[in-house]
Amino acid sequence: MIVLGLTGSIGMGKSTTAGLFREAGAPVQDADQVVAQLYARGGVAVAPVDAAFPGVAVDGAIDRERLSGVVLGNPEALARLESIVHPLVRAEREGFLDGARAAGAAVAVIEVQLLFEVGADKDCDATVVATASEPVQRERVLARPGMTPERLGHILARQLPDPEKRARADFVIDTGHGLAAARDQVAAVLRAVTSPDFRPAHRSA
Repeated sequence: MIVLGLTGSIGMGKSTTAGLFREAGAPVQDADQVVAQLYARGGVAVAPVDAAFPGVAVDGAIDRERLSGVVLGNPEALARLESIVHPLVRAEREGFLDGARAAGAAVAVIEVQLLFEVGADKDCDATVVATASEPVQRERVLARPGMTPERLGHILARQLPDPEKRARADFVIDTGHGLAAARDQVAAVLRAVTSPDFRPAHRSA
């Protein structure tokens, strides 16, 4: 089974691209959704995160707005949070991939916002970056409820610049030209990685 790592900076169309992979029949795991489940009532991350950052749990679940207020712009707090959450996310990812293999999937996709930043690309056979122009990115992000230019700046500071992501990726999907064009690009990626000539580039030994 080929494991594709899908990433992209905020507002670049990563989630839309993930949906197109699903539409094409590839199972996809969204790391953001995994984190949401870990933070939900009864989630295994609730107790350790609240212990590290008292007051961020409300009614048995992590309040992500409160947590963001603590860690955004605070590298030490962010590192502490990641040391708790990343191993839990990795365990969920391994379970997802095991399930996809057991189901006979030819390709499985892990959608990870910080794929390169946390080294998750090393667990992939190839990487895909969703991208768009900077004006399109800013327009998309600043239209989100509660988003401000300052908050966007903090988020982008945590992420590799888009040009660097594109340079490191095996495949780039430009989402700035409409859904049909992106769908065609996704189909091309799937054809490439399922070709007999494809040679995985990133899988660690």
